[in-house]
Amino acid sequence: MSGRLKLAAQGLAVALVAGLFALLVWKVATQKEGAASKLGRGEIVSAPNFRLDRLDGEGKISLAEYRGRPVVVNFWGSWCDPCKEEAPVLEETWRRYKDRGLIVLGVDFHDLKGAARRFARENDMSYPLAYDGPGATITDYGVEAAPETFFVAPDGKLVCERLLGGVHIERNRDRYDDCVQELLAA
Repeated sequence: MSGRLKLAAQGLAVALVAGLFALLVWKVATQKEGAASKLGRGEIVSAPNFRLDRLDGEGKISLAEYRGRPVVVNFWGSWCDPCKEEAPVLEETWRRYKDRGLIVLGVDFHDLKGAARRFARENDMSYPLAYDGPGATITDYGVEAAPETFFVAPDGKLVCERLLGGVHIERNRDRYDDCVQELLAA
């Protein structure tokens, strides 16, 4: 390779890296801040609404249809091992408190619909399930990993802090139970 051609290729590589870096800076600067960040700073935050396909049946499901009721929103995926560990806890919460108006709402994301339905069936998930294959809702909420759980008061505001991914419900069972009780009292 001649010296000029080599120099031009190096210049092109540097320009490409600079362009990718500029794109990254632009993305970070313009990225929408999720509700979790605001909640973490102690701000009063309305839960972002969503309208998604139902995973547990036909039609759509939205958070707005549960306004006036306490809602535990859990983001999960069939590919998530810790989600298997917490599914029984969420199911127990649903069965125990649904007669008191509490809704447990699972939002499956970054998943295939068939795999998600199989996961829900294998883990006896009888609470309402939404399907967000492309993950459109996770940016609004600021979800970092699966599973993550948010608590929505009847007035639509987020309460408590989000419980982060991993086996968070088992590790933070007391905090999880406290948040459920706070929702029921709201």
